[in-house]
Amino acid sequence: MADKPRADLPERGWGQLFPEVVIAPAKVDNQARNGRSTRSFIAERRWQQVVASLKPGDWVIIQFGHNDQKADNPKVFAAADTDFRANLRKFVAETRAKSAHPVIATPVVRRRWTADGKFADTLGAYPAAARAVAEETGTPLLDLHDLTLKMESEAGVEGSKRFHFSGDDTHYSETGAREVASLAAAEVHRQKLPLARWLALPVTACGAVGDGRMVNTKSIQSAIDRCPDGGVVRIPAGVFLSGALFLKSDMTLEIAKDGVLKGSASPDDYLPLVRNRFEGWEMETYASLVNAGRLDAGGQPNIHDLSIRGEGRISGGGKELANRMIAAKGLRGRGRLVCLMNAEQVDITGLTLDESPCWTLHYIYSRHVNCRGLTIRSNVRNGDGIDPDSSSDSLITDCVFDTGDDCIAIKSGKNPEGNRINRPTERIRISGCRFLRGHGISIGSEMSGGVRDVVIEKCVAGPLLHGLQIKGTNDRGGVVENLTVRDCELRKISILTNLNYNNDGAPAPDQPVFRNFRFSNLDLTKADPSKPLIIVNGFPAEGHRTRQVAFENLSLPGKAIIEVDQAEDVSFSHIITSGARPVWKITRSERVTGVGR
Repeated sequence: MADKPRADLPERGWGQLFPEVVIAPAKVDNQARNGRSTRSFIAERRWQQVVASLKPGDWVIIQFGHNDQKADNPKVFAAADTDFRANLRKFVAETRAKSAHPVIATPVVRRRWTADGKFADTLGAYPAAARAVAEETGTPLLDLHDLTLKMESEAGVEGSKRFHFSGDDTHYSETGAREVASLAAAEVHRQKLPLARWLALPVTACGAVGDGRMVNTKSIQSAIDRCPDGGVVRIPAGVFLSGALFLKSDMTLEIAKDGVLKGSASPDDYLPLVRNRFEGWEMETYASLVNAGRLDAGGQPNIHDLSIRGEGRISGGGKELANRMIAAKGLRGRGRLVCLMNAEQVDITGLTLDESPCWTLHYIYSRHVNCRGLTIRSNVRNGDGIDPDSSSDSLITDCVFDTGDDCIAIKSGKNPEGNRINRPTERIRISGCRFLRGHGISIGSEMSGGVRDVVIEKCVAGPLLHGLQIKGTNDRGGVVENLTVRDCELRKISILTNLNYNNDGAPAPDQPVFRNFRFSNLDLTKADPSKPLIIVNGFPAEGHRTRQVAFENLSLPGKAIIEVDQAEDVSFSHIITSGARPVWKITRSERVTGVGR
């Protein structure tokens, strides 16, 4: 249990790893020391130091037994049925006298196997004595003896070696210490002790198995349902196969390092169908792997204060699942990897998201959704990375995209439904992201509810198909305005108004309006100069030209092609080329300044 800080030794105590399952602001003060028994811990006045430090509401986990066994050493020996019990009762009483909460833990087993492959328990009467004191005093009991006996036995003679460092079958390796810390946290949750509020709940505590074969939907959902307000559900190391999961307010879903939440490839695991939105239409679709909230176009947030985080992966059923969903419910019937609906105050941090059957991370009618440090990969049809949809006040920062469709696609519904619902996407900031592959960093094409106040800064884009693009059709309606793009490395800028896809809705009363875009301090020198580098298109109806677009401080390759059509009040200033001047193609436009330089 004690801390083992020496870097040159692989030994670790489970108490040393226990802080990994503790939720801030709670913290662990590990007073355990190697080689101590209940007797020596008192004699050395270590217990008195613990008591002196206690504050009302503290929790004290009390675990002894290994060294109390040493009958040949009178300084540590405490007989199980007499002194050992008396000392545990003392610890319990003096903890309660300080208005703190005692918890007794039985001693963990040593790794001992007989010649015929049976596990040998060496702790004698000490686990039973600890259980008896817990029962006598009404103290919560963590039976780590039985839990570690099961852990070692199930691992087998060879498999159990990983829990210990070489040549020592008593003390733990980091792997073993982490596993026991997780077992202790799981037992606290199983007993529903108030301490559970401050400990992560591993899904293994609810029966989940990370073997990549067993479908764990019910077990993981049970952990989510049991999670206390402010609590953490943890996917530990392993591959945990699952169908649709439904999160709730005031919780964290954490995917640990080397942990994978893996989506099943069976569409039946994503039933029943849920109300969703895809390509601008509200409709019934399969559920996503991770779901939060209920779709309500006219309503307020119905899920809040949610975190999805970790160093692990959320990985969907990929192309196999996508194809099966399409066969059953059509192209628009697929679920997402992660879908938030009417959500508020959501942080998604640190994870790798991949193998989605459709869009990867989609949030609809939501606000204050922050995406930080994500790596997103996709190779399916409609394999967008992040889709903010009729949502507001969102931050996307330090993410890496490698996608089969748009890396980011900012949306707000499609004509005519998007015009009627009329919920814009607004106040979106994209910063510090890298776009390795994909169709574009996009606004649209479903933008009928409007998009405004978007900032894209300090990003680096590779050879995206359409680069940074604002896109729509004559039928969409809606307004896209107040876009700022600055301090980025890009290879293409496209403002497109005549798309030939996803245009099956009745036309809006008016054509869209694109206005007030500012592009500054951009490096486009890696672009292919044989293709149009900057395209600014507008709509043909009177009053619907793209307007008030400013480009300044741009670095371009020689002979860069710049096209402007059906636009007005477009300015170019401080354009630097690495060779010949740009090739300007200005048609059906007014007040386009700075060209010809």
